[in-house]
Amino acid sequence: MPILDEKIKQEVTKILANMVKPITIKLFTQGMECGYCKETHELLNEIVATNDKLKLQVLDLEKDTEEVKKHNIEEIPAIVVMDEKDHGIKFYGIPAGYEFSSLLNALLMVSTGVAKLTDETKAFLDKLEKPVDLKVFVTPTCPYCPQAVILAHQMAYYSDKVTAEMVEVSEYAHLAVKYQVQGVPRTVVNEKWFQEGAAPEQILVEKIKEAL
Repeated sequence: MPILDEKIKQEVTKILANMVKPITIKLFTQGMECGYCKETHELLNEIVATNDKLKLQVLDLEKDTEEVKKHNIEEIPAIVVMDEKDHGIKFYGIPAGYEFSSLLNALLMVSTGVAKLTDETKAFLDKLEKPVDLKVFVTPTCPYCPQAVILAHQMAYYSDKVTAEMVEVSEYAHLAVKYQVQGVPRTVVNEKWFQEGAAPEQILVEKIKEAL
């Protein structure tokens, strides 16, 4: 049974018509598909079918060890959105509900090469000397979460020093406990610093400065 109805498929086709460069979506799963692996695989198949600039590559967590190491994959299902290079843009868990917009945004951003950040943020990112890892914890029913995910992904796309991951809380309860997630969105900066809510760009920059 299709995940996207015809009306949504038409909207996705219209949105992705603005793509410029080809995009590769890498899905990391396994032979005995995990809880949401099958649904994630089907969702990506349906998206890829809407635009010939999209290519889906399905990889096995246990068999494709070089790819797992190359993209630093720790959980499944995992999605990497890339062109000819990995920009550090990942999704852990199915990008469903409100997070569907985060996935479409990532596809368009990488394809068009446009990260909508302020000049001040770009100047800050240009001067980064140490790596920055952003983990944005979300739920599919949170209307404020995509804003936080998209901002993190924009920073990752713009700077080679930044990696950014969407993490769907209900699929990874152990990570929710590890990072003390009690509300979403919650952005974890370099494992130890936290930003609650869909913070404006400048606030997240200040939190990154604090973490560094």
